[in-house]
Amino acid sequence: MNKSFYSLGLMSGTSADGVDSSIIESDGKDQIFIKYNNYDPYPSYLSDEIHKIKEKIENLDDLNKFSDEIESVEDKLTNFHATVANKWFEKVKVDIVGFHGQTIFHNSDEKISKQIGLGQKLSNLTKKIVVYDFRQNDLKNGGEGAPLAPIYHRLLVKMLTKKKKIEVPVTILNIGGIANITSINKNYEMNSMDIGPGNCLIDKWIRFNSGKNFDENGNTAKSGKIDKFILEQSLDNFYNSKTSKKKSLDTNDFDITFARGLSLQNGAATLTEFTADILSKKILDNDVYVCGGGRKNEFLVKSIKKKIKNKIKDIDYLGIDGSFIESQAFAYLAIRSYLKLPISFPETTGCKEPCTGGVIAKNF
Repeated sequence: MNKSFYSLGLMSGTSADGVDSSIIESDGKDQIFIKYNNYDPYPSYLSDEIHKIKEKIENLDDLNKFSDEIESVEDKLTNFHATVANKWFEKVKVDIVGFHGQTIFHNSDEKISKQIGLGQKLSNLTKKIVVYDFRQNDLKNGGEGAPLAPIYHRLLVKMLTKKKKIEVPVTILNIGGIANITSINKNYEMNSMDIGPGNCLIDKWIRFNSGKNFDENGNTAKSGKIDKFILEQSLDNFYNSKTSKKKSLDTNDFDITFARGLSLQNGAATLTEFTADILSKKILDNDVYVCGGGRKNEFLVKSIKKKIKNKIKDIDYLGIDGSFIESQAFAYLAIRSYLKLPISFPETTGCKEPCTGGVIAKNF
């Protein structure tokens, strides 16, 4: 019988609003038991600092130019993750920590993916084995460094199929800052890619033009009117750009300048429709289960549904909390990395052959 591990996954997404944490029990292969999930919001100053540094980083030179600021934010971010982790360890015995860190720059063309987060320091502060920096090995092996959750998506699909809750083929649509899909066929073969902006444009518009951080339920967009001329021109520009051909994407691949001059409501409506149009073009004709923070934007999900005319349901419908799929995934990937099992594959990231990933830190 394979050894089972308790693993804590820590995930901070592109919204940079806080840390999702999940504890799972798994052998790193075909068994998974989801034990606990929790969300800890960042203090507003830390969230603001993360957004400010992300907005400054547009290329590799900027990573060097703003290195002092990056290191300052990185230290604060690591301390916050340690506080979150140590709260768990007062209640639950954990073997491994999967520490995703905070992505501040991703450029698949230049094979650069930068996640801030000090894995060795987190190990020092928690006295646990910490697996971090998950994307670099994939990049070295010809991959794009993203998406990494598909192997976990496949495990969930196998588990749910076994329980007769779903039938394959099926598609998992994850709407975070960037949206990605994992499609699983009848042989449980997976195919995955980033497919476009998720929350990033809508969140940025709301953040820059109101006192809020996101469009709750899509209510702002719902109360606005789509500017069809701006929308059609912007979509045309996108579909004729290099960005539309990319397999992995960064929030820097998109901007909100085309909506400049629109009211808060009309800008939100236009950006939501822009997002929905792009996502709808890449979703396969399977049953679709949506996870990630973007699934809570009812107006965005409804807009996608109208365009693809097939079933889209919250993954929560299957008894799984869709807010914590990514944190669970990195708990699972940490175990696989520790066991030197592959976490990325040619059909997910475009790497040359299946490869493991993640740096292991141990200081106790």
